[in-house]
Amino acid sequence: MGKDTNPRRVADNEAMAKLRMLKTSPQKLNLVAAMIRGKKVERALTDLTFSKKRIALDVKKCLQSAIANAENNHGLDVDGLVVAEAWVGKNLVMKRGRPRARGRFGKIHKPFSELTIKVRQVEETA
Repeated sequence: MGKDTNPRRVADNEAMAKLRMLKTSPQKLNLVAAMIRGKKVERALTDLTFSKKRIALDVKKCLQSAIANAENNHGLDVDGLVVAEAWVGKNLVMKRGRPRARGRFGKIHKPFSELTIKVRQVEETA
């Protein structure tokens, strides 16, 4: 009398990974996510390795997690994987401040964001 298993949120030839509470703004993270969308995973990993953006290391970890999920949990072939989707969402915004002149208060927003990467297995067309 156990619970039924949850249905898959992605198709049979897909796997995904999600990373939450990344300490960067969604706008900056989206620049790195746009860099890997639609590419083969080997090329995307290479681009992230040599990127000068600080957040590229965390994006690379998320992509490696999606690849591992595809291989271990769903039995997909790693050589045929493509980054199907990579989207960015807003998360917590810490509000801080700094005293300014004449009794005023300067707002400082410290945004966090989240990243979701979906990889898909495609058949090679030769």
